[in-house]
Amino acid sequence: MTSSFSSASSSSSSYSSSKPWIYDVFLSFRGEDTRKNFTDHLYFAFKDAGINTFRDDNELRRGEDISTELLQAIQKSRISVIVFSRNYANSRWCLEELVKIMECRRSFRQLVFPIFYDVDPSDVRKQTGSFAEAFAGHEERFVLQTDKGKVATWRMALTEAANLSGWDLRNVADGHEAKFIKKIVGEILRELRSTYLFVAFYPVGINRRVQQLNFLLNAGSSEVCIVGIYGMGGIGKTTIAKAMYNELFHSFDGKCFLANVREISKQPNGHVKLQEQLLFDILKKDKIKIGSVDRGMTMIKERLHSRRVLLVLDDVDKLDQLQAIAGSRDWFGSGSRIIVTTRDEHVLTVLGADRVYMAREMNDIEALELFSWHAFRASHPVEDYKELSEQIVDYCGRLPLALEVIGSFLFGRRIVEWKSALEKLRRIPDDQIQKKLQISFDGLNDDTQKDIFLDISCYFIGMDKEYVLPILNGCDFFADIGFSVLTQRCLVSVNEKNKLIMHDLLRDMGREIVRAQSPNNPGRRSRLWIPEEVGDILRRNMGTEAIQGMALNLLKVNDMKVDVNVFCKLQNLRLLQLNHVKLGGGCEYLLRKLTWLCWHGFPLSFIPDGLYGENLVAIDMRYSNLRQVKNSKFLLKLKFLNLSHSHYLSRTPDFSRLPHLEKLKLKDCRSLVEVHHSIGYLDSLVLVNFKDCKQLMRLPSSFWKLKSIEILYLSGCSKFDELPEDLGDLESLTVLHADDTAIRQVPSTIVKLKNLKDLSLCGCKGSTSATFPSRLMSWFLPRKSPNPPNLLPPSFHGLNRLTSLLLSDCNLSDDALPRDLGSLPSLTKLELDRNSFQSLPAGLSSLLRLKSLRLDDNTRLQTIPALPRNLDVLHALNCTSLERLSDISVASRIRLLYIANCPKLIEVPGLDKSRSVTHIDMEGCYDISNTFKNSMHKGCISGLVLPGNEIPALFNYKNEGASILFKLPKFDGRNLKGMNVCIVCSSHLEKKQTKSITIKLTNHTKGFTKDCRNVAVNLVKSCEDHLWQGHISNKSFQLDSEDEVELIVDCGNTMTVKKNGVYLVYEQDEARLKAKRVLDNDDGEGSSCDNLSQAKRLRFETSQQSVEENMDVA
Repeated sequence: MTSSFSSASSSSSSYSSSKPWIYDVFLSFRGEDTRKNFTDHLYFAFKDAGINTFRDDNELRRGEDISTELLQAIQKSRISVIVFSRNYANSRWCLEELVKIMECRRSFRQLVFPIFYDVDPSDVRKQTGSFAEAFAGHEERFVLQTDKGKVATWRMALTEAANLSGWDLRNVADGHEAKFIKKIVGEILRELRSTYLFVAFYPVGINRRVQQLNFLLNAGSSEVCIVGIYGMGGIGKTTIAKAMYNELFHSFDGKCFLANVREISKQPNGHVKLQEQLLFDILKKDKIKIGSVDRGMTMIKERLHSRRVLLVLDDVDKLDQLQAIAGSRDWFGSGSRIIVTTRDEHVLTVLGADRVYMAREMNDIEALELFSWHAFRASHPVEDYKELSEQIVDYCGRLPLALEVIGSFLFGRRIVEWKSALEKLRRIPDDQIQKKLQISFDGLNDDTQKDIFLDISCYFIGMDKEYVLPILNGCDFFADIGFSVLTQRCLVSVNEKNKLIMHDLLRDMGREIVRAQSPNNPGRRSRLWIPEEVGDILRRNMGTEAIQGMALNLLKVNDMKVDVNVFCKLQNLRLLQLNHVKLGGGCEYLLRKLTWLCWHGFPLSFIPDGLYGENLVAIDMRYSNLRQVKNSKFLLKLKFLNLSHSHYLSRTPDFSRLPHLEKLKLKDCRSLVEVHHSIGYLDSLVLVNFKDCKQLMRLPSSFWKLKSIEILYLSGCSKFDELPEDLGDLESLTVLHADDTAIRQVPSTIVKLKNLKDLSLCGCKGSTSATFPSRLMSWFLPRKSPNPPNLLPPSFHGLNRLTSLLLSDCNLSDDALPRDLGSLPSLTKLELDRNSFQSLPAGLSSLLRLKSLRLDDNTRLQTIPALPRNLDVLHALNCTSLERLSDISVASRIRLLYIANCPKLIEVPGLDKSRSVTHIDMEGCYDISNTFKNSMHKGCISGLVLPGNEIPALFNYKNEGASILFKLPKFDGRNLKGMNVCIVCSSHLEKKQTKSITIKLTNHTKGFTKDCRNVAVNLVKSCEDHLWQGHISNKSFQLDSEDEVELIVDCGNTMTVKKNGVYLVYEQDEARLKAKRVLDNDDGEGSSCDNLSQAKRLRFETSQQSVEENMDVA
């Protein structure tokens, strides 16, 4: 794989190639013993071999301390070679050199080799013999306690160095110095060849990835650990592996980086060559010959089973490659680490990798920097090229390979050439990138997998996986296993919403494969998607049997009308998307192979028989002109029917001819009045969507007997006025949304829905939907009942799986809420906005899984009872009668508190004891006391909005406007945890919005500036002055005593910042505050003050990317 993650940033520069050495070898020796004989011969032997060696030529050293030049030479050398001779320990300079050498070995993992010249290694190790005599003199000279410590350090350095693997003249070459030196030179050359690998010219972002991977390697474990790195081609897997290898190899008995395993394996005896390379690199023995793969497997186990090795297998694509080289963990010694890079995650699964790391695209900042290094030889774009650079980075999809290739190609070119190149790239991908990415496609096992990939790349990106796979199965592509292979090879993936996603360059690669089928004649390609080409073929009737798929969206090109006879030539058409295409002629020809028909804005009032292919799996005719759907044929494979937004459709089709239908979508069919009774025969039906069918009053009784229905949407059916008692028979129902309907009462049988998870009845006000004349008449007639029937049943007992209950705007009074509301053991979300109750059921605290409670705009609500202990968010905005909350510390995990515009609220009891609250919005709560305000300002609250126009007195530094310059005090043994930043601001917004604040910190003492980027805050909407407070952690800034610091708060044009202040928070102060809270509240959970993972979830939080990169806003 091409080296990719490039950067000249200081954080990554150590990975650019080998370490920043100046010398290959540093020679440490006792001049009086060996300068003019052995060391001189060794030095010139190194020189003749091309080994850049530092030798101190100053025979007479002056002063007590080792020179700066020598210290730097040691630090800038890859390898230190120590020549221990009889009088080595007599020299305190030699001993100081040795101490520095061993420090560099520990700190920089430099290699150290001892040579024992005319001295016993045991004398060096134990300081006996001549070394004992030397140390007797040192201890006599250095009698002070501090000097004795220096002598002890020398002893430890000698012992440590003597324990290292090296050479003893007495045991090598029978004491012949010439042969001895030749052997040493050979070993040093071998080490230099096998030390640091070149990583990248500009390793942007590599440091972060190495840290993540290092965590997975579990360095302290004595087990043999296998870690896999997988990802799409060009993503940087090899680069990460090389950097990881450089980071680790020093601490292993043997190391080997096997590059290009996939390519080498294809060569004759490829596996054997890899086995030989592995044994050569680790055993350091020439002429290792292996007769067969089986013999090689045996040799690897025999020779390496007791060695702790680091082995990297780069670009593996088949299991037999792994079996030949690392077939079993017991082939290697305890503590060995094996790193495998591959495009195919399944290889790692079969191998049984202990950990896997998915290499992902760079973030936007990294991508722009990497591109800039290649395109401008600088870390950022030239100003005139900035916009174009961002467009190209966007085209590259943050793929390192593409950023490098395209950046290098554009280096030194004019803007007009850049624009031309980008336009061409959008039509025809770069050949170098194409070939690299196509390796994964070419490696697919069979043509069905390739067809799945090409279909997705041309038509289905962004669509639901559960929608697409049945369509592809209808094409006999065995899509379930085929899709699994594609995901494991990183050719396609699924996002958190179950939508198919594919890297833009992989999409372009797939489309280029199709284009290359017939570069000059689109009609002979298998798939068509470019509007101009499809339009031209349809207009000129130039289709052929080669065409399997066709997509045209006429909202993107000129309006046109297509003669239906054009389909006669498309005998192999499987996939057809013709959005807003007008149709002419009669459609008598049957599209037998058609599995997907997507025709938004279908122009006819009926569907011609010719479009009812027997293989149809999905029909999507949203926004059609259909008035009726009379199908004369059985569509046995049809699973999806979507006629949403067909405003003239008054009746559904006869479902008896669609026996295997699974999902029916008729959203916003405004004229729909009747649903065919045969819907009750659809045993496979799981989803029905009648949302906003405003004329629909009821569903046939047969519908309510269906055992398969899981999701039912009735919201917006404003005339739908009754849920029957049979509702309880929908035993599979998990989701019921009936917002803004005319339903007056939910039947008590709802509690029989044991699988119900999501119930929403917002806006169901029952009798309030009566017409104005009838309401007027009711004012003058005697009332039969003082209260209309309650919307909700008297009990919710039995709905044990209900997780979400939405009852906003239902005109619920105190007695309308079931008293056993607290009996819902799985409830996590409860919304009761805009109702008429004055209090809530006391059992609310029993909802132990409740995370979110919304009570906004309940203007009659006076009290909020005890809250559930695991509540995360409380919304109680605009509760103008609210006087009292229960003790908030009982909700020991609550983080976010939105209680703005509650003018009668004086305080929030227990908030000073809470150790979890990180964000409080109390805008418009004008009656809260100053004591309460001050207690809030002392903590590490990450987001606090309170009425006020003065920075609190406790803030150490204050200033007018949006900036402040101050000098930090002496810390006197305290550790600065961070800073609370407070501003007095007023808003220009008409309504509350989430906007971005940037806090820029400049350390003038240390000379750096850093932004707390994209701090999203829920800004006040009031024109009156309010206080906003945030907390900045010192983890990233590392501010020290007496640093001169400047803060600038930028709110854009949405707010005016009038004053600002800074309050220093020390760890010791926070510890005392925590201790006080623990004494006050024994049931509390862990503090959030230094918990960044909590801060990430705040509404004013930094984006995830910003938190990961900056770690500066808590």
